[in-house]
This record gives sequence, C-alpha cells and structure tokens, in this order.
Amino acid sequence: MVSLPPRYYLQKQVSVMSTNLSAKLDELQQRGDRHLETTVALCEIRTQLQELTRSVESCQSEVSEVKRDMVAIKHELDTVQQVKEEIEELREYVDRLEEHTHRRKLRLLEQGLTFFLSYAILAAVLGMFQFGYNTGVINAPQGNIEDFMKDLYKQRYGEDLDNDSVERLYSIAVSIFAIGGMLGGFGGGMVANKFGRKGGLLLNNVLGIGGGVLMWCTKLAHSYEMLFFGRFIIGVNCGLNTSLVPMYISEISPLNLRGGLGTVNQLAVTIGLLLSQVLGIEQIFGTNDGWPLLLGLAVVPALLQLVLLPICPESPRYLLITKQWEEEARKALRRLRASNAVEEDIEEMRAEERAQQAEASISMAELICSPTLRAPLVIGVVMQLSQQLSGINAVFYYSTNLFVSSGLPAESAKFATIGIGCIMFIMTLISIPLMDRMGRRTLHLYGLGGMFIFSIFITISFLIKEMIDWMSYLSVVSTLCFVKFFAVGPGSIPWMITAELFSQGPRPAAMSIAVLVNWIANFVVGIGFPSMKNALDNYTFLPFSVLLAIFWIFTYKKVPETKNKTFEEITALFRHGNGRVSFRESRLYGSMLNCVNALEQHLPATEQAGLVSAEEKPPQQPPQDSSGSERSSRAGDAGGRPPPPLPPPRFPNSAV
Repeated sequence: MVSLPPRYYLQKQVSVMSTNLSAKLDELQQRGDRHLETTVALCEIRTQLQELTRSVESCQSEVSEVKRDMVAIKHELDTVQQVKEEIEELREYVDRLEEHTHRRKLRLLEQGLTFFLSYAILAAVLGMFQFGYNTGVINAPQGNIEDFMKDLYKQRYGEDLDNDSVERLYSIAVSIFAIGGMLGGFGGGMVANKFGRKGGLLLNNVLGIGGGVLMWCTKLAHSYEMLFFGRFIIGVNCGLNTSLVPMYISEISPLNLRGGLGTVNQLAVTIGLLLSQVLGIEQIFGTNDGWPLLLGLAVVPALLQLVLLPICPESPRYLLITKQWEEEARKALRRLRASNAVEEDIEEMRAEERAQQAEASISMAELICSPTLRAPLVIGVVMQLSQQLSGINAVFYYSTNLFVSSGLPAESAKFATIGIGCIMFIMTLISIPLMDRMGRRTLHLYGLGGMFIFSIFITISFLIKEMIDWMSYLSVVSTLCFVKFFAVGPGSIPWMITAELFSQGPRPAAMSIAVLVNWIANFVVGIGFPSMKNALDNYTFLPFSVLLAIFWIFTYKKVPETKNKTFEEITALFRHGNGRVSFRESRLYGSMLNCVNALEQHLPATEQAGLVSAEEKPPQQPPQDSSGSERSSRAGDAGGRPPPPLPPPRFPNSAV
C-alpha cells in the first residue's frame, strides 16, 4: 500500500475543519440570538485552530527531516560516484601495468646466452661434476679396497678379517659419503645466506681439496680410517654443491634459458659418473696401486673451480634482494648479459622483492610452518623423492650385479654399466633444449611414465630369464631405457624446480630441506637395496614401480608448469591458492600484486622505470640491423636511461 505524504493529510484536515467552521457560522447566523451557543461555537473553533496549528508545526518538522535525508542521500550518491571514478582509474592503471609487465617479460624472453654467462655456468657446475664423480668412483675398485682393508687389518692385529667384516667396512666407506652429503645439504641454506652463492662455492672447495687429499693418501698412511674421513669430508662438499650450484645457476640464468641451463647440473653429474666408471676399469686405475689416485682425483674439479669461479660475479638476486646492493647487482648483470640494458632484470627482481617482503628472511622452521609456502615445499620434497626412490640409484650402485644376475658374463656386465653412463650423458644433452620447449612438468611426466613401464619389463625379464635365453638381453635393454627416461626428466628437474618454486627469501631454506631429503633417500636406497634384493629376488623392482606410479599421479595433479614464468609469477600461483592456474591468470595476479604495492608504498621513479604512460602510443616494431636481429629499446636509449615512468593513479580523499 502506497503511503501518502504529510502534506496530503494536512490539506485534508484543513478542508474538514473549514467545512465544520462554515457549518458553525451558518448555524450562528440562524441562531444569532442565542449567546451561549455562540460562545460554545467559538470555543470549538479556537480548539480546532489550535489543533490545526499543531498539525502545521508537525508537518514542518517532518519536511525538515525529509530535507536532511535528501541532503544525506545526495552526499552518499556523490561519494558513490567518486568511488566509481576511483575504481575506473584503478582499473585503467592495472591494465596499463599488466600491459607493461607483459612487454617487460617479452623483452626478458629475448635475452640470449652470452660468453660470460656460459663461463659462469661452466665454473659453477664443476661442483655437480664433483658430486657425480664421487658418487660413482667408489664402486669400480670395490675388490681392491676390500683387499687393502684385509691386508692392513692383518698387519695391525696379526689375524685375518672375515668377509662379513670386510663388507661392513666397505659399506661404511660407501654410506658415510651420503651422511656427509646430508650434513652439507642441510647447511647449504645457511652458507648461501651468510657467504653468498659464489662465496659459498669458493669456500666449499677447501673441503673438496681436503677430502680428495685424505683419500689419495689412504694407502700411503696405511689407514682405512683416513678413507672413511675423506669420504665423509667429500660428502659434505658434495652436499653443499647440490644446494649451492642449482641456486646460483637459477639466479643468474635468463628467464627463457633457465630450464636448459638448469639441466646442465645433471649433465655435469652424468659426466662425472661416466668418467668415474671409465677411469675405474682395470686397464686404467682399477688396480691395487691405482685406486688411491682414482679417489684422489676429486681434488681436480675443486682446484679448477678455485681458479675459474673468482672471475664470475656473485648472484645479482643475492646482491640486490638479500644485500640491497643495487649498483653491484647492476654490474653483475651487465657482465652476465653483455649489455648495459639491464632495467628489465632489475625491475623483475624488485617485483619479486616487493611480493615477498614478508618473507625477506625466513628460517627452515618458519618455512615448514608457513601456510603459503607449504604447498611448494611439499612439491619440492616429493620431486626430490621421485628422483631418489625411482630405483635409479639401485641401477647406479648395483648395475653390474644386476646384469650378472640376469645372465650376462661378468666382463660384459661391466661394459653394460659403462653403457648406462653413456646413455645418461647423451639423453641429458638431448633434454637441454627440450626443457624450455616442452616444460618441466611435461618432461617429468614422460620420464616417470617411461621408468614405470620399463621397471615392469625389468621385473618380467627377471621372472622368465631361466626359461628364455635371450631374456637377459631384454633385461639390459630395459635397464638402459629405464636410465634413458630418468635422464629425460627426474634426473635434472628436481634440482632446478625446487629453486624455481621459491622466491629469494625462503629459497635457501627450501633448498636445504629438499637437498637433505634427497640425500636421506639416497642413503636409504643405497643401504636398503641389497637387503631388499635378497628378500624380493626377482620382484626387486616392483616396489619402485609402485612408487613411480604414485609420483606420476602427484606430478600430474599438483606440480605446476614453471616454463617461461618469472619467480614472481610462480609465487603468485601458490598465493592464488592453486598451483594449476593459467599463464594469463598468474601474470594478471602478479600485476595486481605490483599495483597494490605501488599504491601502498608510492614507488619512487627509479623503480617505475620502463612503465608506459596511458597517453603513450602503441610500441612500434624495433628496427632490424643488417643481420636481421631486433635491437630492443628496453633501456630507453644507448646510455641506458629508462623511459618516462608511469604516474600512479590520483585518488582524492574520500570515504573509501
């Protein structure tokens, strides 16, 4: 029912009263001689006039309230319009910022491989070569080392050492390397934060030289305890390398080459493995006199890195974000990129720094307890487990015995083991260009899937080897294919993706945890595989098949694709609450994050370099030189001056 305004009721009341008054006057005229009735009528008129006055005053009060309400409504409408204008201005600013971020990223994707960057990568991956060499070098001279232990024990105590005790001593020499690796990997984050990525690698070479010298002098000193201590020291060295080298390479690599250059880590590991297998044969150093030198050659990569690495710059990200040395970071980038136009790299680092200000310095305990970082940490840990629990170390450590048990002659089994190293080297080379074309997640899925299939074939070949003579060759082919698919994905991707999933603040702590898990799994497989082989016999690889299936499902469901994504965009994937968002969504979210930071902190002009104003015309195609290559104008001009900054949106004071 529609309510009527107070004016309507006032008019109606006045009309009724006027009618009553006219009636009374007519009655007075008819009864003019009656004074009493006139007096009564006048009293009634006075009463009605008083009521009319009160009604008029009440109506005026209501009209005043309506006016106040109208003024308040008009003020609210003005405020809403003001907010609407601010939202439109903010939306335009975000659109311009997103467009600039996209163009900045395209310029980052144009960066190529320079000579000095290649030199820095080569100098850094000598640490991973050290890891690969010392992982495989202990296996070939096993018999020679056991003979040395027997002879030394007899010289000391005048009695023979039984075979079980010899195997126990040898297993100590093998496993203590992994124990040292756990310690080194766990301390990698602290070393990286305290001394820097390059500084940590340089200091780590002291351990490499010390461990190599101790192993070299084992026979001269007549002490197998020196061998144990040397293996432990070199294990700490390799543990630190597995944490520091991937971190350093991921931070100095251009965006479009980060995957391929990260694969160089695994390439160095495979070269070290292959070289240790080749040098360990009886024709070279696999003799009673040559095995100390074989182990002592670990000093060579350490000495070589001490010579090559000092020329390389420290990680620009470490200099800018951790140490706040912007000019030093610019100098490092100019050397690595062979160009003075490094504004895009600086701006991308600043964006990462702003996005992760709350995590500027984070410990391992804080990392584990952080809800935001829990998802990438779980992914990093599971990726490390997918590498070590895939069964590949069982192949590396016991491939010769596996081939012999499958029916191959002992001599052929040794050369088949060298073939494993060759396959690893070739497939790692092939995977380098594929890493930035197909993506990390895709290659990891292919690798795990292929390993799962051929682990089933290995089990089948073991089961029917006695019924079919040529089945031993199927075992060799299946093992080589198993290794091939490992090199495609699980061999290299876990090392690089852990460094990619985290920003500058939590990255060292995350690498420490991931590398520690990797070494623990390595130790467990190395120690437990012989017992598992004795217990399961022909079904030895079946547990690895089950684990490979689990890791494949996890990778498919949870692991995001990090190809051609900045660290800021990768972080935004997990802040958004789901690792499987589109590239455009992650880019938009990163732009929104930048915009909020810009509004809150009022970025200075130096940090807004490269932004394009709203009135600026669309960018023209860059000119081409005689060789057809595009020369980007990303630094503004030849002098490296940035283009005019984009002013932040103007927001008047309002109720928002």
